Amino acid sequence: MTTPTMATPAPTATTSRRGLGSILQAPLFGSSVALIVAIIVFSILSPRFLTLGNFSLIFQQSVVIGILAVAQTLIILTAGIDLSIGAIAVFGTIVLAQASGAVGPALGLLITLLVCVALGTLNGGLVTALHLPPFIVTLGAFTAIVAATRLLAGSQTYPVSDPLLTFLGTSFSIGSFRTTYGVVTMLLVYVVVGYALTQTAWGKHVYAVGGNPLAARLSGVKTNRTILSVYVVAGVIAMIAAWAALGRIPNADPNAYQNANLETITAVVIGGTSLFGGRGGVLGTLIGTLIVGVLRNGLTLAGVDSLYQNIATGVLVVAAVAVDQVMRRRTAR
Repeated sequence: MTTPTMATPAPTATTSRRGLGSILQAPLFGSSVALIVAIIVFSILSPRFLTLGNFSLIFQQSVVIGILAVAQTLIILTAGIDLSIGAIAVFGTIVLAQASGAVGPALGLLITLLVCVALGTLNGGLVTALHLPPFIVTLGAFTAIVAATRLLAGSQTYPVSDPLLTFLGTSFSIGSFRTTYGVVTMLLVYVVVGYALTQTAWGKHVYAVGGNPLAARLSGVKTNRTILSVYVVAGVIAMIAAWAALGRIPNADPNAYQNANLETITAVVIGGTSLFGGRGGVLGTLIGTLIVGVLRNGLTLAGVDSLYQNIATGVLVVAAVAVDQVMRRRTAR
């Protein structure tokens, strides 16, 4: 006597539509399509765009913002925001240039690391210990650090020439593609942080705190410790960005990267990380960084004024946040 087997139901049109809908709503899908469309459009507008040399330039121009955007991603994943991360990196370039001149480049890097970590820890401490909004804390930190940077620098720039300080700007070739160690460092930062977010308990706690802090606390997650650790890691990443900045342009300038904070937020949001925390990741941020880089590079090659480039970037950010809001509402239903 044979046992009747249950037939597997054939996929219905409704099931197929739901599967397609989930793909279309995936944050990485939208940002990936946007990047591909931008590349196609600018390839048509300018024959110089679709070349290995130009793509190498886009990656090199994206290094500092790309590294800082990783730190911004971590903080936004906890439902916070950091308006001071760019200012910390610029302060780090001045500290690095001055400390290296006084005690040597190796100790200068160590001192810069300690300074950047201290500033990140201060931000995180104020957020967790005093329960202050991250927006207010980092806005105040931004104002203070910008002023401190100019005071420390005496409103002047510091040229650097030591090979260790400019190492990340050193170029090399992979076949016919020329790149720099700064680009490699940026990609390594994405790989390491991406692994930490997806494969470690710490990463799961970061998502839990951003998604639902009360539920995370009831589940045994030490929310304050997790948030503080994110700001500490952001300080480490800011130091790496400061080092990369001197490799990109061997000149510590207190007025450099004035829009870095907003540009990192732009890359994170365009990459699909929710401003409300708990959803997103560094892969999307990398794509978002490249979208911003492609947009600016393509518009420059097309002869578009930089002010119009800023308008286009602003519109893109608002559109990305609007899409995020729509997706959250659909998920809540």
